Amino acid sequence: MSTNKKVKVGLIGLGNIGRTHIGYLQTMDNVELVGVCDVKKEVADRFAAEANTAAYYSHKELFEQSGLEAVIIAVPHYDHTPIAIEAFERGLHVLCEKPIAVHVNDANKMIAAYQKAKTSNPDQLFGIMFQERTLPFYKKLKDIVDGGELGQLTRVTWINTAWFRSQIYYDSGDWRATWAGEGGGILTNQCPHNLDMYQWLFGLPARISAHAHIGKYHNIEVEDEVTAYFEHDNGMIGHFIVTTAESPGTNRFEIVGENGKLIYENEKLVLYKNRISMLQHLRESQSGFGNVESWYTEIPVKTNVPTGHRVVADKFFNAILSGGGDLIAHGEEGVKGLTLGNGIMLSSFKKAMIELPFDADEYESKLQELIKSSKFTKQVKENVEADISKSFSV
Repeated sequence: MSTNKKVKVGLIGLGNIGRTHIGYLQTMDNVELVGVCDVKKEVADRFAAEANTAAYYSHKELFEQSGLEAVIIAVPHYDHTPIAIEAFERGLHVLCEKPIAVHVNDANKMIAAYQKAKTSNPDQLFGIMFQERTLPFYKKLKDIVDGGELGQLTRVTWINTAWFRSQIYYDSGDWRATWAGEGGGILTNQCPHNLDMYQWLFGLPARISAHAHIGKYHNIEVEDEVTAYFEHDNGMIGHFIVTTAESPGTNRFEIVGENGKLIYENEKLVLYKNRISMLQHLRESQSGFGNVESWYTEIPVKTNVPTGHRVVADKFFNAILSGGGDLIAHGEEGVKGLTLGNGIMLSSFKKAMIELPFDADEYESKLQELIKSSKFTKQVKENVEADISKSFSV
């Protein structure tokens, strides 16, 4: 592989997250940014001038005129599907922002288009921007869970309410927090990383029972508070509690197994290691009340390492240049966390526990019904300043 070879990359979408991408792309040695695209001409022109590249006002123009080999898709969620499918059909490598799509049916269409494209272009890559997989504490959780130190897992509880958003945040765009524009609330916008992390660590549950509160604290038509309960076939249960209306928020992750308990909170990872299995102890102990002896250990985590969007993108571009290789997250994985999110909402809509896999057509139909019946009117506030870096979990 030539050390000076570069991937010709186009970027579609220059909103908050698109501007994050354009920032690191300009500093990468293995990338040539051949074009940026936004439907707002003045935005595309401004960022193209700053990045010394060409401006495009439709993704078709970018695809046809820029000479790109790979595309980063950072547009509103519903547009991920048609743009990605067209990119696959043109033989382009795709790195898609989260979530992969709004609903499972659209995600499956994207995956089917990719698999079809790969039959004629086996080296074609599809990645998804799950940059939180690069964060040191989550990587260490994955290492410990996969290593089996906890033995049989019994309970996972994740309280992640550190997603505070004010009303002006939701008012900053006409597409935000609407069924037609965004397709959902906290589960679609803030929590795809959490949903992916849950399934990355534990797999998908067999059953979901959930309550999603619509516009409980904000003037929006989608969910801003969710409490979900998961049942796994191996006996493990899970709790998932999130909201955009709690300040100060909490990010506390408890993972309980027969051999101990992991707690991640406030940038500290603690293991309470049982001397013997609690399941063995509860069966064999002659004491009615005595706990298992456990030892407190603070797990060392090396935090001074590269993380974030750039790491995901760099791995993606290097895989293109080398003709293959592993990615931080392959695009096909995106449907798993989306299944969790759609399942939570479907359970709440139906006011019942649902089984996975659920009927994806039923969820899509419900979404279309919500869009058609919406009478919600947004008052959009222009030029709202937002430091999006504050929204990235650490």
